[in-house]
Amino acid sequence: MQSHPAVGLIGPFGRFLDVLAARKDPAGLSGEVLIDGAPQPPNFKCLSGYVVQDDVVMGTLTVRENLTFSAALRLPTAISQEEKKQKVEKLIQELGLGRVADSKVGTQLIRGISGGERKRTNIGMELIIDPSVLFLDEPTTGLDASTANSVLLLLKKMGNNGRTIILSIHQPRYSIYRLFDSLTLLVNGKQVYHGPAQTALDYFSDIGYTCEPHNNPADFFLDVINGDSTAVALNSIDKEGSKRGIEDKLVEEYRNCQYFRQTKADYHLFLSLSEKIVQGKPRITIRRSRTITYNTGFLTQFRWVLKRTFRNLMLNPQTSFAQIAVTLFLALVVGAIFFDVKDDQSGIQNRMGALFFITVNQCFSSLSAAELFISERKLFIHEYISGYYRVSVYFLSKILSDIITLRTIPAMLFTCVAYFMIGFKATAEAFFIFMFSVIMVAYTATAMALAISADQTVVAIANIFMTIACVFMMIFAGLLVNLPSIVSWLAWLKYFSIPRYALSALQINEFTGLYFCRGFNSSVKPPQLTCTGEEFLEVQGVDPSTWGLWQNHLALGVMTICFLIIAYLKLRFIRKFT
Repeated sequence: MQSHPAVGLIGPFGRFLDVLAARKDPAGLSGEVLIDGAPQPPNFKCLSGYVVQDDVVMGTLTVRENLTFSAALRLPTAISQEEKKQKVEKLIQELGLGRVADSKVGTQLIRGISGGERKRTNIGMELIIDPSVLFLDEPTTGLDASTANSVLLLLKKMGNNGRTIILSIHQPRYSIYRLFDSLTLLVNGKQVYHGPAQTALDYFSDIGYTCEPHNNPADFFLDVINGDSTAVALNSIDKEGSKRGIEDKLVEEYRNCQYFRQTKADYHLFLSLSEKIVQGKPRITIRRSRTITYNTGFLTQFRWVLKRTFRNLMLNPQTSFAQIAVTLFLALVVGAIFFDVKDDQSGIQNRMGALFFITVNQCFSSLSAAELFISERKLFIHEYISGYYRVSVYFLSKILSDIITLRTIPAMLFTCVAYFMIGFKATAEAFFIFMFSVIMVAYTATAMALAISADQTVVAIANIFMTIACVFMMIFAGLLVNLPSIVSWLAWLKYFSIPRYALSALQINEFTGLYFCRGFNSSVKPPQLTCTGEEFLEVQGVDPSTWGLWQNHLALGVMTICFLIIAYLKLRFIRKFT
């Protein structure tokens, strides 16, 4: 591939574009992609720009904030912050985004900028590094005709200024088609035309395919090569309506024209030059192009990614305020249902019911973490491949932001409301152990959700797996079935139950030291009546000792670490190339 000011590919050429941009899995591919006759550098994907078909900008941030994020991570640290800021401002003006520079890009819940402005913002994210080659995968997708035309005019202007721009485009309008300098048409991988775009209509007219008046040339060419054109000449092949016959005719006519001879001569000249360039050099395999390099260090990446992640959570009401509101509502509900439990036989049942509800609620509330990596998968993959940040940086930033804002704070609020309404033990030690236990079960359940969903692409599928896991763990929690009575060949499953460890810790914290037989004469007390909290714990198979309490927290901590390691490994090795 030689460098040209602008190259356009009509049709579904996304995979071919990925190969040229070194973003395609090289397995099964052969050959080399050359830049001006030289092999691609190993980190070509980090040096070139790639605008994907779908928007991959943070919708809760403004246009300027998105461009600033790209500049902070993709430009070398040798460039000062002031220079980066000036570069962002210059780019905003060049892309015509000055009017909306401080407007949010927009999400499903936040009204943002227009489609054309979003596309120009995506282009700006890549232009921030002044790439010598800019790839665009169908940049007009989702845009109206006028907006699409303005985007292509912008790209044409950049191409005329010496930047190499390679893009794929689907069914361009005539005003866009006339911007093309050359045109290449393929049918089942066979070339049927390669030459000047402005003479293509004359060529097809000469071989018997005439474009009807007011028909879009791009649509006409697609109709011809697909055998659907109504403008074909009336000959024996066309009367048969054979698509295969039309394909053979197009290939034969092209191989007998001057454009084919010129293309063949140019190919042999390019091939001889390439052989001279690579002669004597070790052969570079296509796999080397998967090398990813970074212009910033770990701490710089971590600071910027963590800042953006926290800001995104705070500006997204669906994940921040809604979570807190639901938590307070559930705390009030459980507090009202089990309000002011008594130290009698009914208090035993009510306490167990309240503790079980709280444990299960924390487990199922943490299932919302399933979409933590799924919702931003495309954004993460694009930014990682482009050299924004390391996988570890993204993983730690997402974990910290989610744990602090959506797990720790709601768990503390829930405890403060429900604990005193229910009337649990009124000691500071018991209160803080209770809060710590609730936070720990939230952490462990969240880590399990991340471990299950890290390599999933659909939230619904991940939720199914997590719901099944939680239901089975609930059975072995200690309320629905008496754990000591479970047969030995199934009893081992209790060691993998998150609710069991949480419920055991909460039971020990609450029941130890309580007495439930006040008002009963010791001489007439029923023999099977449970009077002390320790007796109740013994029946449940729970060790009321200090070690019996803290071993549950240790187990939850170990499970959390194991789940997080699994989640990171899944995120590290998921398929990031198409």
